[in-house]
Amino acid sequence: MDTYDTADNDEHPMLNRLIKLGLLLLAQGIAVMLMAFVALLVSFGTSWSATEQASLLQPGDARSGTLLLKDYGATTEAIRLGIDVDITVSGPTLRARVTQVFRNPTQDWVEATYVYPLATGGAVDTLKIVVGDRVIVGDIKERQQARVIYEEARRAGQKAALTEQERPNIFTNSVANIGPGETVLVQIEYQEPVHQSGNEYSLRLPLVVGPRYNPAPIVQSVDFRNDGSGWGATTSDPVPDRDRIAPPVLDPAKNPPVNPTTITVRLKAGFALGEVRSHHHNVKIESPDNTARIITLADGAVPADRDFELTWKPAAEKAPSVGLFREHVGDADYLLAFITPPSVEQSMQKPLPREVVFVIDNSGSMGGTSIVQAKASLTYALSRLQPTDRFNVIRFDDTMDVLFPASVPADAAHVGEASSFVSALQARGGTEMVPAMRAALADKLGDTGMVRQVVFLTDGAIGNEQQLFETITAMRGRSRVFMVGIGSAPNTYLMTRAAELGRGAFTHIGSVEQVEERMRGLFAKLENPAVTGLIAKFSEAKADITPAIIPDVYRDEPLVLAAKLDKLAGSLEIRGRVGDRPWSVTLPLQNAAEGNGLSKLWAKRKIGDAEVARAMRELAPEEADKAILALALDHQIVTRLTSLVAVDKTPSRPEGAPLKLSELPINLPAGWDFEKVFGERSPIPAQLRERHADARTSPAARRPAPAAPDAVRLPKTATSAELKMIAGLILIALALTLIVFNRRRPLLTDVA
Repeated sequence: MDTYDTADNDEHPMLNRLIKLGLLLLAQGIAVMLMAFVALLVSFGTSWSATEQASLLQPGDARSGTLLLKDYGATTEAIRLGIDVDITVSGPTLRARVTQVFRNPTQDWVEATYVYPLATGGAVDTLKIVVGDRVIVGDIKERQQARVIYEEARRAGQKAALTEQERPNIFTNSVANIGPGETVLVQIEYQEPVHQSGNEYSLRLPLVVGPRYNPAPIVQSVDFRNDGSGWGATTSDPVPDRDRIAPPVLDPAKNPPVNPTTITVRLKAGFALGEVRSHHHNVKIESPDNTARIITLADGAVPADRDFELTWKPAAEKAPSVGLFREHVGDADYLLAFITPPSVEQSMQKPLPREVVFVIDNSGSMGGTSIVQAKASLTYALSRLQPTDRFNVIRFDDTMDVLFPASVPADAAHVGEASSFVSALQARGGTEMVPAMRAALADKLGDTGMVRQVVFLTDGAIGNEQQLFETITAMRGRSRVFMVGIGSAPNTYLMTRAAELGRGAFTHIGSVEQVEERMRGLFAKLENPAVTGLIAKFSEAKADITPAIIPDVYRDEPLVLAAKLDKLAGSLEIRGRVGDRPWSVTLPLQNAAEGNGLSKLWAKRKIGDAEVARAMRELAPEEADKAILALALDHQIVTRLTSLVAVDKTPSRPEGAPLKLSELPINLPAGWDFEKVFGERSPIPAQLRERHADARTSPAARRPAPAAPDAVRLPKTATSAELKMIAGLILIALALTLIVFNRRRPLLTDVA
């Protein structure tokens, strides 16, 4: 038999190229298929291994507020959890005490873990365990050291509690050695600034962690192992702590709500109060005097399934434009300043032509009422566009559509087309937010003199926040990013940090009734010039100010500064530009009122500065971490590098008695659609789907939405691999056909 060696075939260079190209495409296709297969095994294996514990029974077997677990065919009742939140508002700050009551109705010794949210700006500084008449107070330690202390106590049979930060708004409490029939109380406390917008003050208490979409690990290479044991893969994980932010979630159609919560707010505003309102819960309001209110839940304990939001206004027509507060701790004075610059009247300014790119999240987590709120918000926003504006619309789940090739004039025809596009959207699939942000920040028109704004509507339910922050930092250019949080439990950490990095603002819409009011407030920011070029200067005191670089502020937003001073003397001067006019204000420091917890808030904001500098690569990771750790230990607050740990010195679990782990489930956030999130035809068994939030990346949950004009689709790896393999095989077949033809041609000539 003849052989054909491409290396020696100088007479047929075209055949050489065809065969080499075919082999290359075939090899690439096989490699991509192998990488995709390994990625699938990695992600599916992670989901499966994380769910090999107890499976949930049907709701008919459970009583309200309880959860039954099925363990090797035997039914047992799970740890019960009740939550009490007590908040005291003192002027510009609040102090919150969260008490989690763990009751063990079983005959086993149990370790309980519970994932829960807290306010993004809260500084967690206190942990206590209460067992009977004993109170054990926790200490701040470096995270790894705290974990070692906790594990040693757990093994020794001692009662212990550990509070760890997974994200600035997600925490985990672990409680070891809860005895049969025993009740253990775990209390944490945190300090937080009150939020102000124009004439309205507010606080937000998150009560449930919405399930996060966690992109699968990325296979970077597939190679044959050096030890000859077979193929191996090198992967990078965009969410390395995915198991720690994905607690089991109950299907509300099959289980009663759990984790009943009571809330009390003691409001001491410091001024005569007008309207006080709870937006998502029925409340009872008592009025001890004209400057104070006591707010409690009218319905008693409620399920922890949505954020609690409280707003209040002064009785006077306008809120104070300046608030200055001080606290002396150790050898330093701490200052907190709220300054609201005056607004430029509409009649005094020329309308600014704008390019606005709207991005709407239509992923599975937006199912239920969230997609209704998002579509209503975007429809309202489209109606507010001016003829001088240009705009575009991007929608995304795990695919993406860009409505127009580039931004178009906001005329009736284009706005009508966009409105029809928005009204047809349905919630489905995963939440690939990073490609959508990249598309929105891509400045195709260039600097036309128009103000460029990105309005991003989402619940923020992703675990790879850091990838989004890096994208904004790298691509923001002249764009400003405005985040609109949608739904009953948005990811406020993602929203506030993205808006900060994008030099924009964050607005939250928790119900359809809030759409017009909140979007009107957002457009007041979009349509009016920001206060820019802000600087702060102390006349006498040496000050460490945060934020170090003062951001622009928008209409009705106060400038919030915190400072550590060597002495409380002289004055603070703020200068900037309101529109095209200079503006300044001078504040004597002796006029500052007494405040509470300001040193903690200063430290928390300094830590936030270091995290932002790290994300923007202004600080090396090790430098940023060193600064964060020093601040956290000096001021005794929980961060990603520090934890609170409390240990009862006396062992309580008998030696040799086994300890069972109970990972407490959470409710699905109110208004979410369970099947939209976790998928109807997932290959993972239904009981495990109910436990693990990653199941919503199943094929059934990733159906693409209908294509739109000029659709931009994210690449699908499997499709690319198949095309390469087919193309490679075709080229090889063509080359072989030509070889046979060329070899037979001389024979035919001889015969002739």
